Amino acid sequence: MLSEFGSIATWCASLHCADRMNPKALQLQDRKRRFASLVIAFCETLSQDPACRQIVDQLTDAAGATDSNYRATCRARSPDEFIAKVGIAAEEADETKGWLELLVRTGFASEGSARALIQEADELTAIFVASRTREQREQLNQQLRTAKRSRRRS
Repeated sequence: MLSEFGSIATWCASLHCADRMNPKALQLQDRKRRFASLVIAFCETLSQDPACRQIVDQLTDAAGATDSNYRATCRARSPDEFIAKVGIAAEEADETKGWLELLVRTGFASEGSARALIQEADELTAIFVASRTREQREQLNQQLRTAKRSRRRS
C-alpha cells in the first residue's frame, strides 16, 4: 500500500548517496522483485495454448521490466532522471496489470487466481505515479539541496 512507504520524496533524496540506501527504497525493491517472481510462478500454471503463451511472454516481460526499471530509479543521478525512470516503471507496472486482466477476460486465468497480482500491479503503479508528481519533484529538489549543503559542512 502507498501509505506504508510514507513520503516518497523523503526516501528518494537519500538514493543519491552511494554509501547507503534508504530502507524504504530497499523495501520497495524487495516488494517488486517478489511481485515479478509471483507473476512468473503464476504464468507457469497457465495453458500452453499459443495465444496464452503470447500473453504470458508479454506479461513476464512487463513484470520483469517493472523490477529492473525501478532498480534503475534507485541509481538516478538527478531528480529529472529519477522522474523519467520512475515513469517507465509506472508504465511497466500498469502494462503488467493490463496483461493480467486480459488473461482473465479471455478465460486463460480465473479472476480469483489473478486478483492479488492485479491488485499489487495497481498498487505499484500508484506508488510510482505518486513519486513523479510535480509536488514530489519540488520536495525532492529541496531535499537534495539540503542534503548537499549538509554534506559540504561535514
